[in-house]
Amino acid sequence: MTDQPRPEIRIVHLTGPVFHALARGDLTAANAVSPVPVSAYFAGPEWRGVWQMRSRQVEEDQSSAAWVTGVIWDEERQLAVGRAGYHGPPDPSGMVEIGYAVEPVHRRRGYARAALEALLRRAADEPRVRTVRVTISPDNVASYRLAAQYGFVEIGEDWDDEDGLGIIYEVASQEWRLG
Repeated sequence: MTDQPRPEIRIVHLTGPVFHALARGDLTAANAVSPVPVSAYFAGPEWRGVWQMRSRQVEEDQSSAAWVTGVIWDEERQLAVGRAGYHGPPDPSGMVEIGYAVEPVHRRRGYARAALEALLRRAADEPRVRTVRVTISPDNVASYRLAAQYGFVEIGEDWDDEDGLGIIYEVASQEWRLG
């Protein structure tokens, strides 16, 4: 896929109290209960809506915390570089939707690819998952190119009041292969 060395990452799951603190923009409170330290960017306005949504989701269903948005953690640098996860556990048809974002200062270093691969590996290992979906803004060419390398194909589009138009791509959970 690329000659760039992949950073060694893991996706660290968060808990309800961390989601609540980040949703309020309270970095101090978030870091007091987070399993890994996060930067001010995590508590900033760009990601606050995600944390509010995940906070409500985990409040309604504690088991979803093991699936939803977590921290992309660089093992070597011991640094939070972004967020990644699923929108929730597999739905009744076996579909999971993924999402990932890398803090701008850490982009172009292979973190999005490493996070995508981690999400795909988990999906492939989970017997309930049959399909992995990602929705990408039409102007996000880098994300589209990355997803296409892993066999994602366009199946439609969606309108979201917060994010606008998104193109929906899917791949069978067992269909992709790492290089």
